[in-house]
Amino acid sequence: MFKPPLESALGLSGTQSALPFQLGIVMLGLSAAFGGTLVERNGPRWAMTVALVCFSSGFLLSALGAALEQYWLIVFGYGFVGGIGLGIGYISPVSTLIKWFPDRPGMATGIAIMGFGGGALIASPWSAQMLESFGGDSSGIALAFLVHGLSYAVFMLLGVLLVRVPSSAPGARGTARPAPTGPQVSANQAIRTPQFWCLWIVLCMNVTAGIGILEKAAPMITDFFADTSTPVSATAAAGFVALLSAANMAGRIAWSSTSDLIGRKNIYRVYLGAGALMYALIALFGDSSKPLFVLCALVILSFYGGGFATVPAYLKDLFGTYQVGAIHGRLLTAWSTAGVLGPLIVNWIADRQEEAGRHGASLYGLSFVIMIGLLVVGFVANELVRPVHPRHHIPAPKEAAHVQRQQSESA
Repeated sequence: MFKPPLESALGLSGTQSALPFQLGIVMLGLSAAFGGTLVERNGPRWAMTVALVCFSSGFLLSALGAALEQYWLIVFGYGFVGGIGLGIGYISPVSTLIKWFPDRPGMATGIAIMGFGGGALIASPWSAQMLESFGGDSSGIALAFLVHGLSYAVFMLLGVLLVRVPSSAPGARGTARPAPTGPQVSANQAIRTPQFWCLWIVLCMNVTAGIGILEKAAPMITDFFADTSTPVSATAAAGFVALLSAANMAGRIAWSSTSDLIGRKNIYRVYLGAGALMYALIALFGDSSKPLFVLCALVILSFYGGGFATVPAYLKDLFGTYQVGAIHGRLLTAWSTAGVLGPLIVNWIADRQEEAGRHGASLYGLSFVIMIGLLVVGFVANELVRPVHPRHHIPAPKEAAHVQRQQSESA
């Protein structure tokens, strides 16, 4: 929602205005990779406090950058500082909920990640209303960033105060948590397995395909139907963004819960195979049917959200719960890569096509073909996932020692 006002107020191209978002996703993955081990060691409350400080500070720095018309400060604030808060805040409830609901990991992580994806359902119309009230110039953008930063600080503080790590019995205090059962793999060993890198490719391809639409959603639907008898207004485009967020949110709980029933590999077959089909339908028929365009985009975004919500449970199935938070953090570097690839592919190609004199749906045709190819690559990588070889499992005594050390630290 901030892309068009930033482009207008600061004279930016589509590729340039994507930089804060791209850097934010890069820092999300890098901070999650670094912070995953710290979350396991220091607990979710520590992690959520760090996330609160960084995320809110990022918006406040962006507000200062917009007020001074210094775009680099927006990139640094929203992208670098805010991105760190984004990553640490993302993984802390996920690894905690896997411990609370070991029998339904897909559903549990889906609930947490549904909240993450559903944020835009509130933030999109809220941001649009603020920009309409405050104005789309640099001072209006600055004020909107300021309100975001302060508001998020208040609500994230509630998460810090409420979060708990479960003990062996619900409601018990000071009791020892049971040792993990089944095969367990450490984070350092996990990154040495082909399963980890196959899942890295799967997540990267699925996220690239979804983020390519999500990051440019409002201008994309406007461009697709600009030359038709029923063009899309700015208000309708904002509504489309909110719909995408709703699909993203619903997919996180619905598809991840379904994975508890049909298995992780099968659900990723759906995400990647059906996702490629949706992209093909948009590329071939999207500009001739607004309902078809919207429906296919909603399905793609539901798969995008579902992919995020299902991957922690997939990791738990393959590597156990021993260091699943740390492994998940390392895997989110795939999100960092996708956060650069998706917007870069769509924005760069759209800019080049516009320079060549093209307009409307033709700005995105090549991008969609590339997305289909990436989803096929992800589908193949998912087919290559097999159970982890026992040589990567940690010995049971080491497992018990780790749990005992965690109990001592908790006490």
